[in-house]
Amino acid sequence: MQVATGTVVNGKVIVEGVALAEGSVVAVLSRGAGEPFVLSREDEDELLAAIAEIERGEFESAEELLESLKKFG
Repeated sequence: MQVATGTVVNGKVIVEGVALAEGSVVAVLSRGAGEPFVLSREDEDELLAAIAEIERGEFESAEELLESLKKFG
């Protein structure tokens, strides 16, 4: 797992300083104009830990989540 930032140029995300294999599947979080996107080291560690949990299959499906929310009305 890698965390990197990039810039959109001509409709494509350009990531500098990180080598991504051709065909890599990536997730893109976009901020609005003028909105900074900065993670503290602790927040980045928490995000990476959560991603690792998901990759291990440790998550609720959408159906399970919706079912658990029914008890709240």
